[in-house]
Amino acid sequence: MIAALKQMEAGRTAAEVAREVGVATPTHYQWKAKYGGMGVSQAQEAKQLRDENTKLRKLAADLSLDKEALQSVIRKNRMELVAEKAAIERLQCEYAFSQRRACGLLRVAVIPIPERAE
Repeated sequence: MIAALKQMEAGRTAAEVAREVGVATPTHYQWKAKYGGMGVSQAQEAKQLRDENTKLRKLAADLSLDKEALQSVIRKNRMELVAEKAAIERLQCEYAFSQRRACGLLRVAVIPIPERAE
């Protein structure tokens, strides 16, 4: 690619160089726009940076998706806990059940209520 660009800088036409390299002339002009004036090491470094940038973008997208999924689970669990707590309280009030009995009926672990220091 860099060699093809150097040939064009030496005076050959873009069509000749593109035909020799086996690419379309517009592709050759894209290379010129992207890599014109660069050396081989600079072009390799630019490619490495683009590849690393692509990996980082994918990683950021994956992490954002993970965050959203975890937040969804937390929201759902929070709603489920609120519903369970309301059901336990309803059983305690309407039927005068103890917390232990209400939790046992709903197959929920007993939620310890800390005693107040008065």
